[in-house]
Amino acid sequence: MSGSAAGSPEPPRSRPSWHEYFLQLARQAATRSTCLRRQVGAVLVRDKRLLATGYNGAPRGTAHCLDVGCLRAQLGIPSGERQELCRAIHAEQNAIIQAAVHGVAIEGATLYTTLHPCILCAKMLINCGVREIHYLEGYPDELSREMLAEAGVSVHQETLP
Repeated sequence: MSGSAAGSPEPPRSRPSWHEYFLQLARQAATRSTCLRRQVGAVLVRDKRLLATGYNGAPRGTAHCLDVGCLRAQLGIPSGERQELCRAIHAEQNAIIQAAVHGVAIEGATLYTTLHPCILCAKMLINCGVREIHYLEGYPDELSREMLAEAGVSVHQETLP
């Protein structure tokens, strides 16, 4: 029996596409971020199976930026520059590390992330064998785009309803 108590039919329920589903998981992972500037989440997937997740934050056992402040902000460093002067590990890096720690192969995986990867993450993803990237927000890193294209990684900007 379908319909509401008043007898009118309920609107059809729609399911998210697989891309929307995994991007929503990446967005949820970002909620764990401890970065004061930007919260980023990433998930690695193969054959519609979640392999690993990551978010940006300080390394295990070290103080989070939420607790000690942002070194990059204190030094006036703009976004996309001098990434080595940051306490955080990027979301993509954390997803790769989690896969490695738990013995999960990611060769041939797809990355879903809330932010286009920077050049450091792009090089790691290329060497890990990630073949496809779906992201929500752009990032000002032309070298990253160029290297991903040169390596044959398929990159797609997506939107969520």
